[in-house]
Amino acid sequence: MAKITAILPAYNEEVSIGSMVLRTSQYVDQVIVVDDGSTDETAKIAKMAGAEVKSHPTNMGKGAALKTGFSMVKDADVVVTIDADGQHHPKEIPALIKPILDGKADVVNGSRYMNGSDDKTPRYRRVGQKVLDKATNITSGLKITDTQSGYRAFAKNTIPLFRFQDSGYGVESEMLVDAAKNNMRIVEVEIGVRYDVDGSSQNPISQGIQVLTRIIRDIELNKPLYYFTIPGLIIVVVGLVISLFFIRDYITGKSITMAPTLLMIMFTLAGIFMTFTGIILDSISRLIERSIKK
Repeated sequence: MAKITAILPAYNEEVSIGSMVLRTSQYVDQVIVVDDGSTDETAKIAKMAGAEVKSHPTNMGKGAALKTGFSMVKDADVVVTIDADGQHHPKEIPALIKPILDGKADVVNGSRYMNGSDDKTPRYRRVGQKVLDKATNITSGLKITDTQSGYRAFAKNTIPLFRFQDSGYGVESEMLVDAAKNNMRIVEVEIGVRYDVDGSSQNPISQGIQVLTRIIRDIELNKPLYYFTIPGLIIVVVGLVISLFFIRDYITGKSITMAPTLLMIMFTLAGIFMTFTGIILDSISRLIERSIKK
């Protein structure tokens, strides 16, 4: 029988943590709760419910909590991550881990949007999630429908391959990028979610901006063509078109100065520089990847 461990990162979740530990325990062999600097009774209640608890002295972020949780995993065959606020349904764990137990996946992503839009998701959240999904898929090269899902399963051999550099909510995207880089087999499984619970203690807009900023940094490092070359080409085209209009106005006498034209030429040159910077960085990145594989 495969041993299953569940990791629940928790911050001030005293209302839901006891129920989540008890319900999750029905489907796994070990429940680890990482109390991320809570100021309430989260850690105490989690222990009373039967979880193994590790507490951070201060609130360090979800990424830091997952890093701690994964470091506590010893001999599990599959690791499940699930939010402690009650949004996820522990009864879906068997479906989540099945592709791994069947040898068809290394990572399973629980998705709210596999079969289209979820009507229960608040509209403003879904708009932000679509932006984050697109950015994450660009940098990872994947086609994940719910990149910000915290409900996932991991085969034991994948655990050492995750960086956990992002200490916050950007860890969800970072883990997908790591999975793609290491050629892990990723499968999505449809999950349900509740929105009648408190959810994240952080403002969703500021949280989304932080995650997007982190993803853009990853795009800069992993996909320089997207970060430099495509914007550079756009700048070049815009600069050339506007320059032609300025030159026409100067020749026809509508303008008495060439200053706007010179400015747009400099703008175009900057775009050309960005374009070739992206191409060069992409070539270097590919050479590094080939040398690592060899």
